[in-house]
Amino acid sequence: MTLWLTSSALYATSNAETQASQADKNQIHDKPLVERYVLDELKSLRHDFQDLERRITVDITDRELDVADKSLGYASNTVTYFFYIIAGVASMIAMIGWQSLREIRENTKKMANQQIKNISEQYEKQFETLEKDLRRKTRRIADNHIEIEKINEIHNLWLRAQKAQTPTQRIEAYDEILKIRAGDLEALTSKADAVMEMREFHWALSICNRVLEVDDNNQNALYQRACAYACLGVEEQAIYDLTRAIAGRATLKELAAEEADFENLKGNEKFEQLMHGDHT
Repeated sequence: MTLWLTSSALYATSNAETQASQADKNQIHDKPLVERYVLDELKSLRHDFQDLERRITVDITDRELDVADKSLGYASNTVTYFFYIIAGVASMIAMIGWQSLREIRENTKKMANQQIKNISEQYEKQFETLEKDLRRKTRRIADNHIEIEKINEIHNLWLRAQKAQTPTQRIEAYDEILKIRAGDLEALTSKADAVMEMREFHWALSICNRVLEVDDNNQNALYQRACAYACLGVEEQAIYDLTRAIAGRATLKELAAEEADFENLKGNEKFEQLMHGDHT
């Protein structure tokens, strides 16, 4: 019981002290001096923040100005070095002198002119070669064109000779061929054959000799001359030419067997042997 009373007394005493302490604190906070103190502290803190902001701004500005100064310095140095280089080049040009520049320009001009001249000469040579080749080909084309015209005209004359009704007409056609192509052996031998039909033996003999002077083994000319000799009575020469003609062309043997111009040779031992014997 005593213990309970003691505890109750202590609790009451402690509670009373606590309430007294809280009352004292409330009294302190209610005082105007405390409020003034708090306001002064807030004002001081605001000024400190403003000073800090100002110092930071000044520091950043100083740094930016420093960077700008350095950039300007670098640019100024670059321009200065550039002008130094220009001045150095100008000094070198001044040292070399305008005379050297004139010589360089003249030498360059001479070299360019020489190169242009060489190129021009080279192209001129090529053009001359092309021009010569073109002229040669043009002449060849013109010659071929003329030759084609001659061939066509000669072909027409041969057709006219084949259609001719008389030896005289054929001779005229052959003469036209010989005017276009002088010395045509085929035209000459054909003319000799037409002359033989006209019984102009000496004329035919002359034509055949003309052919044989160019080609001494011409079978047609030998055959026509053999006919002319046979008609003129020169049997040995006729048989000799006929033998040579048949030796060159065996088919002439059959033609000679039926040839009217060789009637004078029939009965001649050599002729009969030539016609009926094995001749190689």
